[in-house]
Amino acid sequence: MASHRTDKGFFFSVAALVLVGLTVFISASMGLWARVDIDAGNLVVKQIVVGVVGGLIALNIISRIPYKIWRIYSPLIFLATACVTLLVFAPGLGFSHGGATRWLSFGNFTFQPSEFLKVGFILYLAALLSKSRKHPLSFADGAFPFLCLSAIVGAILIAQPDIDTIAVLLFTGLSMLVASGAKWRHIFLIVFVGLLGFTVLAYSKPYITERLLIFVNSDRDSLGSGYQIQQSLIAIGSGGLFGRGFGQSVQKFGSLPEPIGDSIFSVAAEEFGFLGSVGFIFLLVFFLSRGLFIARKAPDSFGRLTVVGIVILIVSQSFVNIGAMLGLLPLSGIPLLFVSQGGTSLLTTLAQIGIVFNISRHSHYK
Repeated sequence: MASHRTDKGFFFSVAALVLVGLTVFISASMGLWARVDIDAGNLVVKQIVVGVVGGLIALNIISRIPYKIWRIYSPLIFLATACVTLLVFAPGLGFSHGGATRWLSFGNFTFQPSEFLKVGFILYLAALLSKSRKHPLSFADGAFPFLCLSAIVGAILIAQPDIDTIAVLLFTGLSMLVASGAKWRHIFLIVFVGLLGFTVLAYSKPYITERLLIFVNSDRDSLGSGYQIQQSLIAIGSGGLFGRGFGQSVQKFGSLPEPIGDSIFSVAAEEFGFLGSVGFIFLLVFFLSRGLFIARKAPDSFGRLTVVGIVILIVSQSFVNIGAMLGLLPLSGIPLLFVSQGGTSLLTTLAQIGIVFNISRHSHYK
């Protein structure tokens, strides 16, 4: 029977991640208060108002919308999010930073529209994969729609360029394809094509090649492209078992690049130590396990695949960031969700979780 109640374990994991994330963000932002070129107070206010408050309002509203509506409008949602993402190339609207054009700018407000594209991709792919009742899925019902959507999204993101988001989305889509019952030979074919495409990109984009070289040898160019990983490992190592304590990070004061962005996990590890880092990772794993439990109990295949897509997307992005800061994965521009700066990113993350909440209320628990 349907529960009509939100899964308590999933609710706890979300609440804990938001609270921990805000605490770490406030602590990490202390390293920016002394800088005259950055209004750290304004950044904290934006994170709280747009990300936390706005995100929780969005979560509450979306959790009340019957999830089956998203299936009906998923083609339009995907088209709209793709068009909005393309606006980054429009003169006067697109905003470039660090050689990438990924943001839209409206006065003092900037956001990354690919955050919305991720949602459109998941919803439309879930709708396409849930059309067929055959198991295992044929190539036309499973692998083909996945490849078509991936090609569209990939073309948009490569132009920006945003290779990290492509990798995370492809992994998410592949997880949904596995959950939908696709044939394994189709899965292996897609993985092969993906690895081949990545190899071509690595050779054609020098910055990707450099990231891979730094990953293999972190001592390479320690004052240049290898500087961030070197400082990250210093911060994490100096945290020890218990950490320096809240607000006591040394590396965030000028040494560590992007202390409230890509490198915020390193600040957290320095201040809260090995135990605090493991605790945060445990929260992510618990969030994933409860999300997959909701997916298993979902009333239909669209609900199941949507939940799988959302929780895998959120957790994989977080683990890519953590893995990069630990030197276990190549450096990326992927933020640590719930923690890194980005009110729009946190808002869209909580909005997606609102969809999971609604599906959990329709799930069949014994």
